[in-house]
Amino acid sequence: MSKVLDQFLAELVAVAQGAAALENLAPLAILLTQWRHTAEIHADPALLEILTREPEGDLGPVPLPDPEEPSR
Repeated sequence: MSKVLDQFLAELVAVAQGAAALENLAPLAILLTQWRHTAEIHADPALLEILTREPEGDLGPVPLPDPEEPSR
């Protein structure tokens, strides 16, 4: 079995168990949507190249965090 399929199945089982415990299937729907989007990207070589290539040049300065804003 492929590494990606193993990862998908592990996530699917974990999320399904959590969803069953919560009696809420929404997390399963979200997981399946995320994996579908991942598959769509990998199915399009041009899109995959755009999304996985290293950025060119400097991306600019990063602002310092606001000390008044609570940390996450």
